Amino acid sequence: MPAIAYLECSRCHHRVSAETPQTLCPVDAGSLYVRYDMDALRETAKRERPAQIAAESTANGQTSAGMWRYADVLPDVKPVTLGEGWTPMLRSRRYDGLFVKEEGANPTGTFKARGLGLAVTMAKHYGLRHLAVPSAGNAAGALAAYAAAGQIAAHIFMPQDVPFANYLEGVVYGAEVTMVDGLISDCARMVSERIMAQRESGLAAEDVWFDISTLKEPFRVEGKKTMGYELVEQLGWEYPDAVFYPTGGGVGLIGMWKAFEEMEQLGWVKGKRPRMYALQAAGCAPVTAAFEAGKETSEFFQNAATFAAGLRVPKPYGDYIILDILKQSGGRAVSSDDAAILESILDWAKEEGIFLSPEGAAATAAYDSLLKSGEIKSGERVVLFNTGAGLKYTDMTAEAMKLKRPGTLPTSLPVGGIITPV
Repeated sequence: MPAIAYLECSRCHHRVSAETPQTLCPVDAGSLYVRYDMDALRETAKRERPAQIAAESTANGQTSAGMWRYADVLPDVKPVTLGEGWTPMLRSRRYDGLFVKEEGANPTGTFKARGLGLAVTMAKHYGLRHLAVPSAGNAAGALAAYAAAGQIAAHIFMPQDVPFANYLEGVVYGAEVTMVDGLISDCARMVSERIMAQRESGLAAEDVWFDISTLKEPFRVEGKKTMGYELVEQLGWEYPDAVFYPTGGGVGLIGMWKAFEEMEQLGWVKGKRPRMYALQAAGCAPVTAAFEAGKETSEFFQNAATFAAGLRVPKPYGDYIILDILKQSGGRAVSSDDAAILESILDWAKEEGIFLSPEGAAATAAYDSLLKSGEIKSGERVVLFNTGAGLKYTDMTAEAMKLKRPGTLPTSLPVGGIITPV
């Protein structure tokens, strides 16, 4: 496992030491990337390393080591792990060339386990005692779980109308949960204000909360980048033609692009990188609006509303990175309305046996639209991310379907039938 060489600003490329915990670039508040000594890595992680990774992970009957199978390109630390990563790559039975990366198989049921798993691992490494996060829901549940595993206090702020499962997770895992009448942007403001007040009060440094918000610390990207390594390995160490990624904060898309860069430097993959598609809900589509207007950053999306809770991010902090990746890759941002998202959830459940999250269904709805328009060709190899288990959204999906529990349930059932005597 490599030592971190330095942290690098994604905007101005200023370098910062990783010896102590860092948030944003001190020069221009850009998000920081973890950088390794790639020359040294090329010596230790030879081109034959991919085959060795596969061999080591299947030794003694083990099918994987989760995302830590890529320890060659992750920080040299002791993991706080719950078994995150190495999620299934499911081939669609209807669409030639289409694969679904099922991130709902992660601990806490979403892709957030990867980023928060590594972020909490590094917090434990640094000796941090309090972690705070504003969340649209799933990051809160993941932080609560990994903080419990690492025995670190978690302080969570999330909108009061998130899926009930997200609130329940925070409470069950023992986090301090604050429900906010507003959006994730309001939650982020409250976290910042609380931390500033703690510092001004003279609170001991070890008791001040550390903000682990999306792209405001460097290690959630490192955890999410493992999705890029996995999808390439699961496709035989070859790139797909396109990647469809539901985009709220966009850390996964950013992390995968970083993974592609690293793999190319190590000689693990060749060819043209995939076109990257950022999928949003029409009720909260700041990236789509910015992309279509040819802008380098997004504007705050007013009156954001969608039942795809994870996409309800009015202005992603890393919008400038996301938009640059879309442009570089030849992809774009696409939005679908809630009716199309719900229709896609029901279609994929009935026809493919996959209960998509609303965010994942934003991707399938966009795929259907682009396939129909001819922008995506039948047979092109496309990896589509279902970022969370649909079962985490039972209340939200049922409400969108106008489905309610039957009013009258039997108070007792007869025992009997084929197995037991009547």
